[in-house]
Amino acid sequence: MDALLPRLGLALAIGLLVGLERGWRERDAPDRSRTAGIRTYAISGLLGGVFAALAESLDAVSVLVAGFLGFAAVFASFKAREAAFDDDFSATGVIAGLGVFALGALAVSGDYQAAAGGGAALAGILASREILHELLKRLTWVELRSALVLSVMTAIILPLLPNRPIDPWGGLNPWEIWFFTVLVAAISYLGYIAVRVFGTTRGLIVSALGGALVSSTAVTLALCRAAKSGGDAYPLAGAALLAAMISVARVCLVVAVVEPGVLASVGPAALGIALGFGLYGALLIKRQRPHAEVDMPARSPFDLAALLMFALAFAIVATVNAALATLIGAQGLVATSAVSGLLDVDVAALSALRLVGTITTPVVAGHAVLAAILVNSLARVALAIASSPFRFWISFLLGTAFGITGGATAFILVPSL
Repeated sequence: MDALLPRLGLALAIGLLVGLERGWRERDAPDRSRTAGIRTYAISGLLGGVFAALAESLDAVSVLVAGFLGFAAVFASFKAREAAFDDDFSATGVIAGLGVFALGALAVSGDYQAAAGGGAALAGILASREILHELLKRLTWVELRSALVLSVMTAIILPLLPNRPIDPWGGLNPWEIWFFTVLVAAISYLGYIAVRVFGTTRGLIVSALGGALVSSTAVTLALCRAAKSGGDAYPLAGAALLAAMISVARVCLVVAVVEPGVLASVGPAALGIALGFGLYGALLIKRQRPHAEVDMPARSPFDLAALLMFALAFAIVATVNAALATLIGAQGLVATSAVSGLLDVDVAALSALRLVGTITTPVVAGHAVLAAILVNSLARVALAIASSPFRFWISFLLGTAFGITGGATAFILVPSL
């Protein structure tokens, strides 16, 4: 009984959570004009939990099946009458009700943590209707097709690839290369969606931050062009520094996902760099309110040509890193990571992280990642000097120096604390 009560409470809470969203959406409807609101969904979750408990106590799963079918028939019939009256063809309410009943049953007779997560996910999906619909309006068919094709290719091809090194140095693992390529593309796609949904009309800062998840270098180049075309250099340089901050945070996210043990050696210095970029960028933007609209990177990260180029570069760098690390030790890994950081900081970071536990240690891999971040930051400064007016690139240079100084300070001081 003691174990059953909190599980029934969770089943009720799942229904309340979904009912809150449903009830708020229909809060202006006249009383008794809707089939289900906050109370009905709450009771539906509790009912699923009760039937699951009865099925367990009677050792008869047929009780739960019969309860689910009976609930589905009654709930759907009332929803059908409501839909006919409102001339509404949406089945979302019915599916949500069935989902609440099933999650309530899972909370009692199955994995209650999965039930809680499923309830939160269900409520979140229901609440994001407008966002999802707006996303579908803004994404083109070519972009959506690229994501679908990539999903199919990953589901079919990835299991067929050999999950072992096929080179003498242990760097070229086809399964890992494709998996990490898809992982980086997925992270970039979040920023791409943000740019497509919000666009440049929501402001320079939002566009720069979203674009930086796709490519901070491309964002920097776009901001350089805007400054060269007569835009206010100071807020544009500030936005470029905020994009650089997101680039560092993105690398840290990749490290946390791929090899969390390396965060200890990367984190303090990376945090110092990111904070330096962010603080200096915020000061530049605060100096004058930015009104500029800048065209951010518009190419989908799930474009197959871009993915294949990334995978090819990753395979080459990974193999070279492994070979040099085997032949000349850690210095070779840090050096090649720094050089490959000129090409792509994600490629450099992933190539180093893959060698942890086989050829190198977390500390050396962390130093290699930091070297890639440093060189990539300096490369953006060189790009700014070559393609922007003096006020932009000197501001960007000073902000980059401020961030690197913060990172170097953290790198020196934190290990000694």
